[in-house]
Amino acid sequence: MTKVNLDPAQITNFERLTGQWWDPEGPLRTLHVINPIRLRYIDAEVRLSGKQVLDLGCGGGLLSEAMAMRGATVTGVDASEAAIRTARSHGTISGARVNYVHGTAESLSASGAGGFQVITCMELVEHVPDPDSTLQACARLLQPGGDLILSTLNRNLKAYLGAVVAAEYLFRLLPIGTHDYARFIRPAELRRMLARHGFTVIDLVGLQYFPWLDRCSLSNDVSINYMVHARRDAAA
Repeated sequence: MTKVNLDPAQITNFERLTGQWWDPEGPLRTLHVINPIRLRYIDAEVRLSGKQVLDLGCGGGLLSEAMAMRGATVTGVDASEAAIRTARSHGTISGARVNYVHGTAESLSASGAGGFQVITCMELVEHVPDPDSTLQACARLLQPGGDLILSTLNRNLKAYLGAVVAAEYLFRLLPIGTHDYARFIRPAELRRMLARHGFTVIDLVGLQYFPWLDRCSLSNDVSINYMVHARRDAAA
């Protein structure tokens, strides 16, 4: 039986964003600023063109479409059926060819899917009850030697003030209730989970957002947002 690794409250929060994923001035406008930075990092790390890519937690398809435009064959998966409908609808307008699936990493793994060369997992692991289960499914879905690139939030006072207090309440960059601080993950914790499932961390980089400039950049500061590039061991 496939493990149900999702939080209904989190799904409900994101269901409310139906129709607003692609609005650059809407409640998810920070994603439109961050997305190009993420895309450049991913492409620099794994060279997307010609790769079979799985985008876990794809939402309305912002990153999925961008990777497809870079020449990747992309499958986008999300637990929100409304988000998948939005992604498919936008794809018919943009012409981006992405295969969208309603589900989770666990359900996709249980279906027998696999052999992906790259998996992207942007700010998903802090929204599920069991991030270890998600990473285990990623290991099953990736081919040996495949690459996993994920982003998440560190767990410390600075991250709480920046990602919850400032982002949700002060600057209103995200809908209130988007994040649960207790689910934030320290880099050392993430490294241990990845190692448990046969991954080696290749790179760790911070992602800084400057709300007063509406700009984003990569940095060595991983105290709030950070991205990890991990590779599944070839012998796994």
